This record gives sequence, structure tokens and C-alpha cells, in this order.
Amino acid sequence: MATWLVSLLENMNGLLWNGPILLLLSATHLFFTVRLNPQRHTFKAIRLSVTPEKKNEKGGLSGFATLATTLAATLGTGNIVGISTAIALGGPGALFWCFLTGLFGMATAYAECYLSGLHKKQLADGSYVGGPMYVLEQGVRPRRLGMTLGKFYAMCVICAAIGAGCTTQASAIADAAHSTWNISPHLTGMAAAMLTGMVILGGIKSIGRFCTRLVPPLSFLYMGACILLLWQNRSFLLPSLSLVLTSAFTGRAAGGGFVGSSFLLAARFGIARGLFTNEAGIGTAAIAAGAADSPKPERQALISMTAVFWDTIVMCTLTGFTIISSILAHPGSTEGFSDGGLTHAAFTFLPQGSAFLTLSLMAFALATLVGWCYLGEKGVAYLFGETGVHSYHLVYIVMIYIGAILPMGLIWSFTDLVNAIMVFPNILGLFLLSRSIKRPYS
Repeated sequence: MATWLVSLLENMNGLLWNGPILLLLSATHLFFTVRLNPQRHTFKAIRLSVTPEKKNEKGGLSGFATLATTLAATLGTGNIVGISTAIALGGPGALFWCFLTGLFGMATAYAECYLSGLHKKQLADGSYVGGPMYVLEQGVRPRRLGMTLGKFYAMCVICAAIGAGCTTQASAIADAAHSTWNISPHLTGMAAAMLTGMVILGGIKSIGRFCTRLVPPLSFLYMGACILLLWQNRSFLLPSLSLVLTSAFTGRAAGGGFVGSSFLLAARFGIARGLFTNEAGIGTAAIAAGAADSPKPERQALISMTAVFWDTIVMCTLTGFTIISSILAHPGSTEGFSDGGLTHAAFTFLPQGSAFLTLSLMAFALATLVGWCYLGEKGVAYLFGETGVHSYHLVYIVMIYIGAILPMGLIWSFTDLVNAIMVFPNILGLFLLSRSIKRPYS
């Protein structure tokens, strides 16, 4: 029964992610890039993310804390394992299409975070909540349709949190610990559940502090390791760049450590991985952006937009070039590694590189556990009020342990389907309310 269900879900995911979702998100990214063009303010947005706007007195998060929470939910296994799979299946040219998707996806992230700031709600304790469910409820007319879409989106967020944000990340932590140090998944699951529980039970401020203290230094350590490997392979950087650009349009024949590919395969896997990794268009970044205490939707939207920049343009590009240059420098080094293990193959050329990458994967996955718990919490609060949040926390913590010990084929397939479904109400709201989105510094 389980095998049949997994097969059905995978067929549905293939139909959605290889066709309608790719076309819909790509068209949305292009539309908002032409209409808003916020990418030209990228470096100003990065400066804003580390520049306090005012003293945080009312219980909301700072712009930087919301950015860190967004990155906590998106950075990690997708940037390390996902880009490896894209290159293995789509060839080096997939990296070009992944980069391009991140570049255009910044505009969609700006749009959805702008609307979230415009329609956010202040609670009795002074904190703020927002996201597509509030945008749909307050902005879409007739109001009954907006409320229905908002509730539907909130339910999808809860399902995605329990799936992508909880069980799959717990499984990644347990698998990494077991394969590297032979630690029992039961012990790993209990430890991950306890650590995550200590953070999330402390509330939004605790989540914000955890994300701002863990995600930035962890990201810079990982990027530093990639840069060190790129320096070791510096004589292969230009050939790597040439290979990426040429194979993006012509494909890459088998040989030299790469599987056979084509233009269509490169575009398909590169675009799909870029869209899936940064989540622009899915709406999750808008939930974190809605918690910001900034009164200016434009400012917070620019800050939140940089999550796509760091996630896809920086992290995925560094990982991709590390893999490609390593393969060119050491032909045959990927033998025995799976499609998702090309990054591990590259890191074996650093002292203790394999252990470092395993620790990085575990830490990124732990941050994702915390970040996605917050996203699901906002869905629960929207549907059931604050009284349902405590029960959700308990379920989430228990599911971390369960995720660490169970096979994850069914959960992964279910999560992919939920993420695909979330796109439709979010994109509908973006287009219906697009006229209320102002160009940055217009």
C-alpha cells in the first residue's frame, strides 16, 4: 500500500513540478522583475538588513531576525544535496539555470513580502503576524473567497511544516549522524527533539535569537570551506565557468565525470532546483516578513528579498562550482557517490572535510527545524488561535523523533505535493493585488 501511494504521489509531483509549476513560477518571476525590478537595489537591501531601523520595543522581530528566520527555513540540504542532484541529472548547465531562477525569483520574493507587510496584523502583545493567509483574507475580493483561500493556504503551511520542516530534516540529521559516526537514529532523534523544543517553546524572540546566532556564522563557515576548495582548484575555475555556460544551452556529452545531458534536462533540473530551494512564490518568506516591526513594507520586502540572493545566487553557486571544479581537477572522484553525494565527494579533498560537511548538514537541518516550526505555528494560530499553538508544538517535537527513525519516501513525496499546491493560492493573490505593490524607491 505504501509503495503504491508513494508511486502515485511521485507521479503527481512529476506532473506538477515538471510542467505547470515551473511555467507558473518562471512567468511570475519574469512578470515582477519587469514590473518592479527590485534586483537593482540588492546591495542596498543587504545594507538595510544589518542596519537597525529603530529600537525593537513592541515584540516584533528586527529586519535581520526575520531574514535569519527565512534563511533558517530555506538554507541547508537543498543547497548542498539539491544542487548536487541537479548537476548529476541535468549536467553542469543546470547551475546556470538555477542561478538565473534565483536572480529573477528575488522580484517575486519582494512582491510577496511587500504584500505581507501591507496586510500584517498586530496582536495584543504588540507583536505582528503576516503571510499569504492574511494577504488573501484582507486583500482578495469577494471577502469570502479571500478567507477560504487564506484558510486553505494556512492548512498547507501546517502540512508542509510537519513534512518538509520537521520529519524530513530530522531524517537528514539522523542519516548524517549514522553514516558518519554510526550514532543510533533513536538517540539523534531524541537529541534533535530536545534541542528544537528548548528553542521553540521560548517563543518568537527565542526563535529569532537562535536563528540570528546560528545561521550567519554557519553559512559563512560553509562558504569559507567552498572558497578554500575553489582556491585549491583555481586553475579549473575558468574551464568550469565555460562548461557551465556552454552546457546550459547545448548539453554535455557523457564523459569527464558528468552524465549525459541536454539543454532541456539542464533547464528542467536547474530551474526546478532553484525554485524549490529558495521557495520564492511559495509564500513562506512572507510569513517571516510579516513578523517584522518595520512600518515600511518596502524596506522589509527588500531585506527579505536578499534571502533568495544568499540562498540561491551565493550558496548554490558556490556549491555548484565547488562540485564542477573538483570533478575537472580530479576525474573519477565521484565514483561510488550517489547523485546527491557530489558535494561530499568534493569535500573529501579538505582535511576532515567529510566530517565538516556532515556537521554542516546537521546544523543547517536543525536551523530548518526551528525556522519551519515558526512558519507552521503561524498557520495554526491563523486557523485555531493561540490556544492551538501549544498542542502544535508538542506534535511537532514528537514528529521530530518519529522522522528520525522512519523511512521517508512517503513523507518526501507528500511534502513535495503540498509545496506545489501552496503555489497556486499565493500566486493568485500576488497577481490580484499586484497593483498595490510599489516599486522600491519609486
